[in-house]
Amino acid sequence: MWLGSCASSATAAAALHKPVAHLRPLLRVSASCSSNSSPAPPTVAARGPSPSPGVAATAMPSPNSAPTTPTTPAEETTAAAAATSGFRLTEPSFLESLMPKKETGVDRFLAAHPEYDGRGALIAIFDSGVDPAAAGLQTTSDGKPKILDVIDCTGSGDVDTSKVVKADADGAIVGASGTRLIVNSSWKNPSQEWRVGYKLVYELFTDTLISRLKKERKKKWDEENQEAISGALNQLNEFEKKHSKPDDAKLKKAKEDLQDRLDCLRKQADGYDDRGPVIDVVVWHDGDVWRVAVDTQGLEGNKDCGKLADFVPLTNYRIERKFGIFSKLDACSFVANVYDDGNLVSIVTDCSPHATHVAGIAAAFHPEEPLLNGVAPGAQLISCRIGDTRLGSMETGTGLVRALIAAVEHKCDLINMSYGEPTILPDYGRFIDLVNEVVDKHRIIFISSAGNNGPALNTVGAPGGTSSSIIGIGAYVSPSMAAGAHCVVQAPSEGMEYTWSSRGPTADGDLGVSISAPGGAVAPVPTWTLQSRMLMNGTSMSSPSACGGVALLVSAMKAEAIPLSPYTVRKAIENTAASISDVPEEKLTTGHGLLQVDRAFEYARQAKKLSLVSYKISINQVGKSTPNLRGIYLRGSNACQQTSEWTVQLNPKFHEDASNLEQLVPFEECLQLHSTDSSVVNIPEYILLTNNGRSFNIVVNPDNISSGLHYYEVYGMDCRAPWRGPIFRVPVTVIKPIALSGEPPVLSLSKLYFKSGHIERRFINVPVGASWAEVTMRTSALDTPRRFFLDTVQMCPLKRPIKWEAVVTFSSPSIKNFSFSVEGGLTMELSIAQFWSSGNASHEPTCVDFEIVFHGISVNQKVIALDGSESPMCIVARSLLASERLVPVANLNKIRIPYRPVESNFCPLPTSRDRLPSGKQIIALTLTYKFKLEDSAEVKPHLPLLNNRIYDNKFESQFYRISDSNKSVYSSGDVYPSYVKLPKGEYTLQLYIRHENVQFLEKLKHLVLFIERKLEKDSIPLSFYSEPDGPIVGNATFKSSILVPGEPEAFYVGPPSTEKLPKSSPPGSVLVGSITYGVVSSFNKNEQNQHAPASYSILCVVPPSKVDDNKEKEVSVGTKKSVSERLNDEVRDTKIKFLSSLKQENEDHKSAWTELVASLKSEYPKYTPLFAKILDCVLQESTSDDKISHHKEVIVAADEVVDSIDKEELAKLLSLKPDPEDEESQKTKKKMEETRDQLADALYQKGLALAEIESLKPDESTEASAKDVFEENYKELIKWVDAKTTKYGTLTVLRERRCGRCGTALKVLNNMIQEDSEQPKKKLYDLKIQLIEEIGWAHVSAYEKQWMHVRFPPSLPPF
Repeated sequence: MWLGSCASSATAAAALHKPVAHLRPLLRVSASCSSNSSPAPPTVAARGPSPSPGVAATAMPSPNSAPTTPTTPAEETTAAAAATSGFRLTEPSFLESLMPKKETGVDRFLAAHPEYDGRGALIAIFDSGVDPAAAGLQTTSDGKPKILDVIDCTGSGDVDTSKVVKADADGAIVGASGTRLIVNSSWKNPSQEWRVGYKLVYELFTDTLISRLKKERKKKWDEENQEAISGALNQLNEFEKKHSKPDDAKLKKAKEDLQDRLDCLRKQADGYDDRGPVIDVVVWHDGDVWRVAVDTQGLEGNKDCGKLADFVPLTNYRIERKFGIFSKLDACSFVANVYDDGNLVSIVTDCSPHATHVAGIAAAFHPEEPLLNGVAPGAQLISCRIGDTRLGSMETGTGLVRALIAAVEHKCDLINMSYGEPTILPDYGRFIDLVNEVVDKHRIIFISSAGNNGPALNTVGAPGGTSSSIIGIGAYVSPSMAAGAHCVVQAPSEGMEYTWSSRGPTADGDLGVSISAPGGAVAPVPTWTLQSRMLMNGTSMSSPSACGGVALLVSAMKAEAIPLSPYTVRKAIENTAASISDVPEEKLTTGHGLLQVDRAFEYARQAKKLSLVSYKISINQVGKSTPNLRGIYLRGSNACQQTSEWTVQLNPKFHEDASNLEQLVPFEECLQLHSTDSSVVNIPEYILLTNNGRSFNIVVNPDNISSGLHYYEVYGMDCRAPWRGPIFRVPVTVIKPIALSGEPPVLSLSKLYFKSGHIERRFINVPVGASWAEVTMRTSALDTPRRFFLDTVQMCPLKRPIKWEAVVTFSSPSIKNFSFSVEGGLTMELSIAQFWSSGNASHEPTCVDFEIVFHGISVNQKVIALDGSESPMCIVARSLLASERLVPVANLNKIRIPYRPVESNFCPLPTSRDRLPSGKQIIALTLTYKFKLEDSAEVKPHLPLLNNRIYDNKFESQFYRISDSNKSVYSSGDVYPSYVKLPKGEYTLQLYIRHENVQFLEKLKHLVLFIERKLEKDSIPLSFYSEPDGPIVGNATFKSSILVPGEPEAFYVGPPSTEKLPKSSPPGSVLVGSITYGVVSSFNKNEQNQHAPASYSILCVVPPSKVDDNKEKEVSVGTKKSVSERLNDEVRDTKIKFLSSLKQENEDHKSAWTELVASLKSEYPKYTPLFAKILDCVLQESTSDDKISHHKEVIVAADEVVDSIDKEELAKLLSLKPDPEDEESQKTKKKMEETRDQLADALYQKGLALAEIESLKPDESTEASAKDVFEENYKELIKWVDAKTTKYGTLTVLRERRCGRCGTALKVLNNMIQEDSEQPKKKLYDLKIQLIEEIGWAHVSAYEKQWMHVRFPPSLPPF
């Protein structure tokens, strides 16, 4: 996805959402205006989702390709641009620049047709969720509701409300969180059934809002905690005054308790981590509709605010169009939608300001300030949230498909989607298939952002820039936008594409960008931001600008009864767009030009009686059957050295409801074909096109063209209606790279001069054998700081573009060095761009000297796979370009363990939001995997089949979650899994995959999943050898060498030794790491051994485990007994084992169990393991009926264990030190330690039972005070073990508590929790809350109770 965040200036931006490292935001945001000429030190930053100084990118202009289209409408834009030397703004023109409309002819159109301001047009906003409370989004210009529906398509706001409760006599119910809630007596509920659920409110908020709330909530919590600390300190001081030197043991312990209370409060403050309050959700049916009420007392922090009974009930937004506000503190609005007959409630919030801003650009209406209106203030909206709060704001396949379903259900006219990312295959995937249906069958116009990954070519993202049915929008900035919205010191003299706007072509030759529109605006943002408007810029903003313009066109066409079709609209806007540049190649940047709404409407009027048809192009190179392309794209020296011939299949495409006899049969067009350069691209002159299509050939001869980028077009004109302009186009892109020479090969570019927005491109045939490049960039002639974008792109079949990028800022003349990996034999584009607003206050161009040197070490196999044996692997290295230092380095730093699902479930999804427009119900496949960690570790799931593909994937979901045995969710993810730190324990991973075809899902029911674990401290370095026996004999180590060009050198990489294999690495798992071979030529003296950036994968299969010699020794020791003795032992152990397997489910079973116990006791009267097993069985018995009797049984069983042990003999044996070489004495010691543990466990369980009886019958606990059984039992326990450890500490806590020392008890309990490396234990936290409440710390108790919902939820949340 592409999103951005506020930056300190209009020229800087940073990513708001960081799902994966290779994505770049589609939007840029500036919170304030400032000069871009302030001095800054030289910096280098990688662009992408992580915060960086350069997020906006450059774009290049493109010509208008319709030869019959006059250029007059573009002259206004050009004239305005030309007049901007010393650009000055008035207040009205400044306000106009904040919401640009002049650039696209919107002002002219609305002046001529004020009633066609979007009225009658309905736009679906596929985004992060629109805030219905935001400024300008309440009504349309003609008084209708602005937002008709607000939907969370991801499921991240879903609340399970399947639990039904009844109100008591006082009108109260118990909410799902356990809170007692008073129901408003005026609420109508004929069934008297209340459905309850709860949600951790932070799961509904953005990170920015959570951060603000945490600061405000912590401030209040700190005040309460400081008050408690002061009270505890006063108590301690008063005690010390009263008892200055306490000699009595009880007084000492009392003082320790007071000190422990003080320490606990201080530690509580140090460990404070606010996970947010819980909100209770209550649902009921009032006889007409489902109603929802929310209790937010925990969020308000005031018992008189946020009560359930005071909440104004909501119903599905589309019914009454009402929303709620959680609290004044957060100022966050939300809506509620009920699904599945009340069993599921969707609480809908936004997951970033992005969508509200987008909606405001498209359609905001500000009657008090019309200049800030959106482009189509009369249009209506539905909000379809595709950004998942659980993933930050990343889109999911589930969200995308549900959004399409909603758009069709609401009969939308347009869709705007300002999300996207790179893709492997253009125009491919499940989402694209459904989009095609939505456009072709349901006639919805789909508009989307092209991406923010420029300025290099081939950077358009999916779906906007890569899908035939979607209109992809580039981002344009005009001089008035620069001067007003961006507040630059001096605006550029003419408009241009933003530097960061993505460029075409696509991998299959399509243009990529359809048209351009203004890519920045000051527009509404959600109320929780505590401001009404914000400046953002990106193709995320150009897309709604274009969408609003098209909404005006839709409004006009509907009003004038012009047949509405995505096909007609697209042709109208593309063939009337205003040229931004006369250079043909710039069309890859700007598309067909800048949208002109007024001209597009005149075109639509003229085309009113034409057939509603689009033209599908499928291209194959002659002699090749696959792949089918959408353009001709020659990229590489070999492709440019010979003439090639291509077959173009042109097929008219009608809407699905077109009439065979009235539309398809009569369709016939005589088309004249044109080539923009017949010396390179040769074509036939005419074709006759009918409904069944027509093919023709194109011959491309690039022999005589110069090196660099060349763009041509083949287009068809209707001979009978040439005013239509091109009715189809075949893009022809030719990139002719330059070949390099020298050892090593080098490209030197001297005295390149840059002004704001200028881009230099070079296309290089990367030499075969190159694996990395080293770059030196030198600037001179600077009078103000300058910022540059550096990009390189290589294209490889069925892979995402191989892209390297950097942002570098020069505050003074200086030198910067870079290195990055390359792929030898592939053409590489080098793009150097001065940022569009950098240096525009200067009259001096930037002088740049640039040098790129290619290096490489080639090996006989890129992926090294060690098979798990002791044998090393031979690697043969060569340098084909120049002499290189060979310094191999390899490390294994991860382990991947494969798992099969233990359970698979198919479920047709019950709600209408999962029913496709075709009527088919989507089916969900849930796969359950189990894995265990012996120690805490960072892990992530890895699904080779599905990961890293959203749009180019035939399955619409791969959502997963990892939970522990307490049902606490540690991690959620989707296409891009991320690492999560997990403590020791057992875990469940559930994978959720969706499709309507159950046969496809059936093939995935045994899908292999890898759990990838970081080795961190256990990272395994591998050794290299010059001899095959090196790993065994330990010599002939290989360190480094000098490779002479063309001369191979061989060496071996050895497998890791068995001792270095990580724990918990089962046979068949795979150790994963990287290997490098070269070093970077020293840029400076401190980087002599910097490893080359070209690294490769190295794998090692974990071999079978060694045979355990100790087991054989144990067997041999055991054989010293006679056969009869061994038989008796086996019989005895089998009987005991059988005893533990018996269930005491009813009286008959319990009677049989009791008889067997009596029999075994008489047969083995002093066999401690028997009595220990009996105690275990008693502990496992159900205690629901008579708890006191059960605890008494535990005491009896524990006493029998104690009585079976000769404690004096045990103490004597444990005090002896056995001979370490005497196996018999070692075995005896082990047996005595087991007996001691059985004794300690019995004493521990007896103590717990005594404490429980005491709590259930406090009257009896005071009997026989002279003989305190509990205390005697505890004193016996501490003779054998440390009673403050995790295993036995609970008894110490109970003892301190019963002595009134809750502070000491809490300290011991906190230490137990902290030292326990496994998953949380609910009974310990329950006990902790009891102690805190007994002390009287209400604020700490409330904090811990909130955490209980995180640690121990009653069930897993819905997917």
